[in-house]
Amino acid sequence: MQKAIKDSCKKRLGRIEGQVRGLSKMVEDDRYCIDIVTQISAVRAALRRVEEEVLKDHVSHCVEHAISSGDKADQRRKIAELMAVVGRAER
Repeated sequence: MQKAIKDSCKKRLGRIEGQVRGLSKMVEDDRYCIDIVTQISAVRAALRRVEEEVLKDHVSHCVEHAISSGDKADQRRKIAELMAVVGRAER
């Protein structure tokens, strides 16, 4: 993973960690259910953004390298990995 992407992801994940702690406090404090669900939705969206950033980095480095290498087995493996993870993300 590129350093800039890694740093960005770590920063985003730190914020998400804080959001999740806030969610735990909201549950503990018996906050209004819709407020809790709204915050859960925000955390999920933030995680999706991190996921997208990691996937873009993977495609631009690992998959691109496999394609430029000419190694057909590595190309098939990288594409299969990518398709599997995208398939899981859609469920």
